[in-house]
Amino acid sequence: MKPYSTLLTEITDGILFITINREDKLNALNKTVITELDEVLEELYNNPDVKGAIITGKGNKAFVAGADISEFKGLDAAAGRTLAQRGHDVFAKIEKSPKPVIAAVNGFALGGGCELAMACHLRVASDNAKFGQPEVKLGIIPGYGGTQRLVQLIGKGKALELLMTADIIDAATAERLGLANAVVPGEELLEKAKSVMGKITVQAPFAIAQVIACVDAHFKDGVDGFATEVELFAKCVATEDFVEGAGAFLEKRKANFKGK
Repeated sequence: MKPYSTLLTEITDGILFITINREDKLNALNKTVITELDEVLEELYNNPDVKGAIITGKGNKAFVAGADISEFKGLDAAAGRTLAQRGHDVFAKIEKSPKPVIAAVNGFALGGGCELAMACHLRVASDNAKFGQPEVKLGIIPGYGGTQRLVQLIGKGKALELLMTADIIDAATAERLGLANAVVPGEELLEKAKSVMGKITVQAPFAIAQVIACVDAHFKDGVDGFATEVELFAKCVATEDFVEGAGAFLEKRKANFKGK
């Protein structure tokens, strides 16, 4: 893999580890981070040896403490639209990945950091994690999908409360609301993320991809999620993995999926 200036990357046991590497800036998102995230996601999509990705932040203080506000100075409406659309495109690439992506949230996940975590399929948090969308304090709103994904994860009323008050919540509250899937001590964070990933990657890869597509369909305007499920179920039963999975079940043995 190519070296990046703002990311640390490694592939271990089929997992692509992506670490935002701006610890001195609390891993704040700038244009370079967004561009390099876009590039490294190609490895997730196109490398057959990669089964999933775990995204985290360097150090134990922050996953991503927000966007790099210094880049916001002097923006007009046109530049703001371009900036937001770029973030939307990259985060949608994470959300739509046919392979699972888990956020390992270590410390602050605020603003763009919370949006990045929410774009991932699952969120495992350290017990010192903090989540929030405090953009209204700056006179703006979330620009990378936060107003939409927060509602999807925790519901309209609570999402509006957090978005309008700029309140920051702790890991336990995030788990209770459904924003975090699990909370563990900081020293156990990556192991927990790897454990959850391991439970997913032993399943049929094609079926996992269709689960993601079906759930995404629920939130798309003009798309019938139930009809999508019927079509993708039909595709699944035509795969070699279904034959193997059904056979393994009936024969009381572990399935050996090939992703075909």
